Amino acid sequence: MGHWLYRNVVEPGKLPLLLALGAFVLTFLVTRVITRLIRAGKGPFGNVKAGGLHIHHVVPGVVLSVVGGFGAVASGRHGFGAAAFAVVFGVGAGLVLDEFALILHLDDVYWSEAGRKSVEVVVLTAALVGLVLAGFVPFGVNDLSPDELQDRGTVIASVAVNFLFSLVSLGKGKLRLAVFGVIVPFVALIGAVRLARPGSYWARRFYRRRPRAQARADRRALRHDRRWAVPRRAFQDWIGGKPDAQPVRLPGPGRGGE
Repeated sequence: MGHWLYRNVVEPGKLPLLLALGAFVLTFLVTRVITRLIRAGKGPFGNVKAGGLHIHHVVPGVVLSVVGGFGAVASGRHGFGAAAFAVVFGVGAGLVLDEFALILHLDDVYWSEAGRKSVEVVVLTAALVGLVLAGFVPFGVNDLSPDELQDRGTVIASVAVNFLFSLVSLGKGKLRLAVFGVIVPFVALIGAVRLARPGSYWARRFYRRRPRAQARADRRALRHDRRWAVPRRAFQDWIGGKPDAQPVRLPGPGRGGE
């Protein structure tokens, strides 16, 4: 394990990436624990305010991301400076993406249904960085053996082919398969050969004159969403907390009411 870690993480200069990923995940988890305690009125924590203005943690997150990012670029891939700035960047990125939904909607939707986007983005980012970290890097490793060269050459060719599959999968509206397919062999192939999701570029371009294919795509998307909606929501609630119940709006005069 130590030899693999040195050859594939330390020597190619991926140790800062490992530290950044660890800081990113830890910061997100700690932040969610603290915000859930604040929401429940427990513990010594509270919202940060300045002159009556609520300071969201995305603000220090942006500052730390900028400092860590520029510091990491200036420090290179090796040495204490690179490791330290990588941790700073990871902490900042964790704070920023924890409020991704706020940035997306320009509104405080942290505990609303729309706030689930933050959890999805954090999980997707952590998984993608983890896949990059665990994969072979063909550059930066000295004195490669023929077997190692062959392994890395195979990975490069696989990534190139998978990238083409990922483009097709992305065009079919299957973002997660497209992202993971760039790294994991043949994952995007699943999305590339299956029917496109309704509303995707592929469906608009190729199903416009194929009503049967469009109908099959609609039915398959409906079955998929029904099957995975409950497990996905339970997973998001377990990580990020259950969103507030949305008020039911009854139709009134001028809006379809009787």
